[in-house]
Amino acid sequence: MKLTTILGDITKISCDAIVNAANTSLLGGGGVDGAIHRAAGPELLKECRTLNGCPTGKAKITKGYRLPAKYVIHTPGPIWRGGGSGEETLLRSCYKSCLELAATYGCKSVAFPSISTGVYHFPLEKAAPIAVQTIMDFCKENGVVEEVTMVCFSEDTKKYYDEALARWSEE
Repeated sequence: MKLTTILGDITKISCDAIVNAANTSLLGGGGVDGAIHRAAGPELLKECRTLNGCPTGKAKITKGYRLPAKYVIHTPGPIWRGGGSGEETLLRSCYKSCLELAATYGCKSVAFPSISTGVYHFPLEKAAPIAVQTIMDFCKENGVVEEVTMVCFSEDTKKYYDEALARWSEE
């Protein structure tokens, strides 16, 4: 299993599935969510309307439509409320739920954004190690997903994921 970090635009990534850091309605929003909906086209919103939303920490899958990815896996991340409301457990569940769906649909390559670290204010120094650990643990147990890319929107975000990956590699 290969886990890499890149600086880029997740809507341009060619892989089996990209992950959308969605809201619970799954009907589009700002940030990554809005960018994915715009790039995929109106068919994505039409399919999302049939899914009846999604609880925080879970995931649902749609077609990729106009995206270079075959699928979009939507996961509502937790809003940071100071760390005492189960945010870390919910974030871990986001990554795991996405990977379980990817494996179920035979996806060998998955691209993730940094879930919940934008407008939901989850601290990067906490989110990056959770993401890396959850991805690596899942892929050790399940051989379907072979390649995971963390697509970071900024150099600062990428730095945290690079550091988390380096720490994990040392263990």
